[in-house]
Amino acid sequence: MADWESFRKNHYELLGNAIVKNLDKKGYSAEYVVTAEEAKRKIIDLIPEKASVGVPGSVTLRELGLLEELEKRGNKIVHHWDPNLVGEERIRRLQEELSCDVFLTSANALTIDGTIVNIDGTGNRVAGMAWTAGKIIYIIGINKVCAGGLEAAIARVKNFATPPNAMRLNIKTPCASLGYCVDCDVPERVCRAMLILERAPSGRDCHVILVGEILGF
Repeated sequence: MADWESFRKNHYELLGNAIVKNLDKKGYSAEYVVTAEEAKRKIIDLIPEKASVGVPGSVTLRELGLLEELEKRGNKIVHHWDPNLVGEERIRRLQEELSCDVFLTSANALTIDGTIVNIDGTGNRVAGMAWTAGKIIYIIGINKVCAGGLEAAIARVKNFATPPNAMRLNIKTPCASLGYCVDCDVPERVCRAMLILERAPSGRDCHVILVGEILGF
């Protein structure tokens, strides 16, 4: 019987290493790793002990269990995913994420030529990815890779990332019930701010860990 998993793994590695070269050309320090566990170790090595870490909304990071590992080591984790945070307190937490030593995030889509695309409702995550005071680390699963350039990446964001996120947050958008984008105009719409990173932001230490596994939405 053919070793289907081996073919898949080899394909991901070839694809991942090609994208890493393109990301390096665009000013990132990029690396491809085969497993989520390996990604975890790489990220922990990139974050100094005792450094504060800002974490915006990201399913990928929570799937990896990174926050717990970093907290155990003594890092201060700043994130707004606490349902008890409301009003001014929540706004302060969102702002504090941007001022941490490290901004740890994922991405909604990544093109083969190394363009990173993200969409946001409040704008806090795309703000941090474009500008944050400290080091930026992106952890991206191979499922976020799009052939077909920017247009395909935007389509992936709207049709494969936004619907499950709306479901997760129990937001009553059309995509949450249909499973695909209809470019809605409802008050609950979560596609409000889009960031297209054509290059690494200037003056920042930017790392990308591309993982050969399905992670996040």
